[in-house]
Amino acid sequence: MLRAGLIGLPSTGKTTLLHLLTRGAGEAPPTPRRQASQVGVAQVPDPRLDRLTALFDPRRRVPATVEVSELAGHGSAAAMLDVTGFRNADALLHVLRMFSDERVPHAAGDLDPARDARQMEDELILADLGVAERRRQRIHQDMKKSRSRGLDDELRVIERCRAALEDGLPLRALALDAADAKRLRGFSFLSAKPLLIVLNLDESDVADPKPAIERAGLADALSGSGIETVPICAKIELEIAELPPEERAAFLGDIGLTDPGLDRVVRAGYRLLGYISFFTVGKDECRAWSVPRGTAAQEAAGGIHSDIARGFIRAEVVHYDALTARDGSHAACREHGEVRLEGKDYEVRDGDVINFRFAT
Repeated sequence: MLRAGLIGLPSTGKTTLLHLLTRGAGEAPPTPRRQASQVGVAQVPDPRLDRLTALFDPRRRVPATVEVSELAGHGSAAAMLDVTGFRNADALLHVLRMFSDERVPHAAGDLDPARDARQMEDELILADLGVAERRRQRIHQDMKKSRSRGLDDELRVIERCRAALEDGLPLRALALDAADAKRLRGFSFLSAKPLLIVLNLDESDVADPKPAIERAGLADALSGSGIETVPICAKIELEIAELPPEERAAFLGDIGLTDPGLDRVVRAGYRLLGYISFFTVGKDECRAWSVPRGTAAQEAAGGIHSDIARGFIRAEVVHYDALTARDGSHAACREHGEVRLEGKDYEVRDGDVINFRFAT
């Protein structure tokens, strides 16, 4: 399951976003405010799963999900390092306030999205700088006992990170090779995580957010490496959530949108992390599975169950487009040469419908 940490200054709408994202996931409500963090599960919207469910009429429909954590109260970035949901997050979702509402005072007294974006980035950088400095000191202590190539390499990359952080640069902006990136994974650097900035706008700006972004001077903050941006209006999302499903499309059309902002938030997270979805179908269950782009078939099978990966024989693969064009008939797809038998190294593609054959 993908994991996201929800961050933002007070009165930005992040708690509202958490509740909206997770209210339809079929899970328990987010944990109470007294806990260190609130955790909820958001469903990944995917019309393809809806179509497959209609074709196969299974006992269960199981969408892919994203676990979302929010630090209770106004936690600092340093505090996030001590909360498992943030330390293990695949990405951070920063809710940036761009709406005006006299009934909801801004924490700093005035609305300045560019300042707020910089403040949050600075908090992440400062927290990471403390981690880098502590690790640097530990490496020097270990080197007094014995030297090794591993320690030399780790010190080199830590020093590079430390220099970037001292210059005010987030670690996601560093161009690290695969080996150095692997060395850093254990440190849970917050500024190294991909960042999805959710712009919480006034209703009048959400259909075309570009003028509001320009007025706020946010172009630089939104264009960095490893950053995606999604405009929403939490007020509108609340109204949409209360409507019957059949009325939502008309409501969105009236305000110039084609789909809810919450759907766009989850999809943007997928793009940011380079994830795709494949499907398993049948009378018992139709299910969407999330994997990083480039995942091999045997590894994808292991995400379903370790026994399937261990006994992997081959993957029977047909693409969603072909299967739905044949009204869900695998037999018809075979007749037209649209079903393939793939080995363990096959690279799973977005939209694949897979039946894994394995030995028990």
